[in-house]
Amino acid sequence: MPPKDRPLNVPVTELSGVGRERAAQLARLGIRTVEELLLHRPRRYEDRRHLRTICELQAGTAATTSGRIVAQGVTTLRRRTRSFFEFILEDGTGRLHCRWWNLPYMEKYFAVGDEVLVYGKLRSLKPRTIDHPETEVIDGGEERFIHLDRIAPLYPLTEGISQRWLRGLIWRTLAGYSDLEAQGWPGPELDGLPDRGTAVRLLHFPDTLPQAERARQRLALDEFLEMQLAIQRRRQHLETRAQPWPCGGDNRLQRPFLRQLGFVLTPAQTRVLRELRTEMSGTRPMRRLVQGDVGSGKTVVAACCGLMAIESGFNVALMAPTEILAEQHFSTFTRWLRPLGVPVQLVTGERKTWKPADKNQRELDAIVSRPPELPGLWIGTHALIQASFDVPRLALVIIDEQHKFGVTQRESLVRKGCYPHLLVMTATPIPRTLGLTLYGDLDISSIDQLPSGRGRVRTFVRASAQLPKVHAFVKQQLAEGRQAYVVYPRIEDEEHASGLKAVRREYQQLQVVFAPHATGLLHGRLRPEERERVMTAFRAGELKVLLATSVIEVGVDVPNATIMVIENADRFGLAQLHQLRGRIGRGAHESFCVLVSDSATDEAKERLEVMASTQDGFAIAEADLRLRGPGELLGQEQSGLPSLRFGDLAADGELVERARAWAKQHLNQEFNAPATTERAHPAE
Repeated sequence: MPPKDRPLNVPVTELSGVGRERAAQLARLGIRTVEELLLHRPRRYEDRRHLRTICELQAGTAATTSGRIVAQGVTTLRRRTRSFFEFILEDGTGRLHCRWWNLPYMEKYFAVGDEVLVYGKLRSLKPRTIDHPETEVIDGGEERFIHLDRIAPLYPLTEGISQRWLRGLIWRTLAGYSDLEAQGWPGPELDGLPDRGTAVRLLHFPDTLPQAERARQRLALDEFLEMQLAIQRRRQHLETRAQPWPCGGDNRLQRPFLRQLGFVLTPAQTRVLRELRTEMSGTRPMRRLVQGDVGSGKTVVAACCGLMAIESGFNVALMAPTEILAEQHFSTFTRWLRPLGVPVQLVTGERKTWKPADKNQRELDAIVSRPPELPGLWIGTHALIQASFDVPRLALVIIDEQHKFGVTQRESLVRKGCYPHLLVMTATPIPRTLGLTLYGDLDISSIDQLPSGRGRVRTFVRASAQLPKVHAFVKQQLAEGRQAYVVYPRIEDEEHASGLKAVRREYQQLQVVFAPHATGLLHGRLRPEERERVMTAFRAGELKVLLATSVIEVGVDVPNATIMVIENADRFGLAQLHQLRGRIGRGAHESFCVLVSDSATDEAKERLEVMASTQDGFAIAEADLRLRGPGELLGQEQSGLPSLRFGDLAADGELVERARAWAKQHLNQEFNAPATTERAHPAE
């Protein structure tokens, strides 16, 4: 059949010039079908309409030039331990030396007389030299117009594939598929963006660079549409299939709880609680994310929400990412709720508050599955997801610090009940575009107000050479009655971790530095009873300095701790630094955060400057997304986000909004069709 009638999902071996060996090379690039070939995104473009001559090249500025090779060879240095391959390019205005260090095999790719395009930055002017440039040999022939006198795409490559060959293959494939819209790639044309078929062509061979960007945006929009349809279809299915547990409560527990707190909720907390009560009394299961900066009072809001469910006769489960945070929550909720007669249980890998000494594992599993005498709160870590743990009449699931869990873990806990309400909490503010994708199936509430009476937090960046002065300042604050955290990136010294400090080694030294003030040690490898002993002593003021790893980034609340020193601060992400800094400034005294770093990279400097310049968690989150991107920020597997070829969550907010609106409109039409499935009811 004619090429234009072929489907896009055929193997690349159907294309002329692609045999078994070429197909194996393309597979290393993730290209197995024609569609994957045509969606292979150029990593950049090179304007070859106006090449620079060799004499016009300037040091430190990337540019493209061309010429003929007049000499080449391999030179060996230093007793044959180092070598470089070099060719000399000439264009009539000057000569350019192109070198590849310790890569002698490069000689086989070039020959004297070859015409070559070269892209790179001059390392020196005398002679003009570029180390490890990008190159492309220009052959004569009828396809020369594909590679020269145009804006040329440059692709990610693998061994055995050249830019010229891949560019020619994509050009010929696009010519063969003359009607891409007929190949199953239609889509809405929105606000001046090209149709999908045109976008694919312009992606590879644009007439202008703005055309290439509009093509990318259109293909990114299609990715976001697919993502939003999947997210919102899941939510629509839930709403059409499930009836909610009636969890509005009657305030018989919540009123005395609020009275015993000793402080009044902020207007932001009150507003969010009103939203939660409305949804927990509504006609569909609640799916809500509550985000608020560190110290904004999310835990109190979670307690009130849990009491609504307990007042209504149902159980509540709260999952935390670490044992330290689960133990902190257990201590806090026990203090708050047991005076009200509400049972509070702890479920972690090492601790179970109900575990009797004379029970074997089979009996313990039966106890776990047995409902408590009264509705209550179950607090735990990943242990809550285990098959042996089951809570009957589970009407509310609360997940703290959701970004520490994967989407699958969240769904595993929710599936333990029959469509329970879901409250997700995070103290890591989420950039809007990321929230619409990562949490697109959740409604979002923000506690955007901090309680009054909090002291100011000042942040400073210091080099390690200034540590003696930093330690002297800490000792001065300790003498005035304050307490301090010192945070390190590692527990033990490790091979290949040059320059990174470890908390166990530094503990020995800082005990002497901060004497006579008592110093404690906290990290994730301590046994639970030892962690609890250290934290209890620090809260009570018996320990003045706590040396720790990042395990303290969430759930630790000691108002008298007003100093935090973070060593190797450049090794932490912005969101993590913000969380760590949130451990101080929780009392009325002025607090100080010192970020210690010797990193010279531009990104590390920018991140630390952001920390020093603002305490706005949302501004910090946006900067973190811009600097690191969602993949590194969250981890692709952890975040549950599909990989994006064309979309950029740090820059494409408008496209995400557009895709969300279109998907919602489309699914409203789809789900407003006559229903064929009966709704499920909560099990009694």
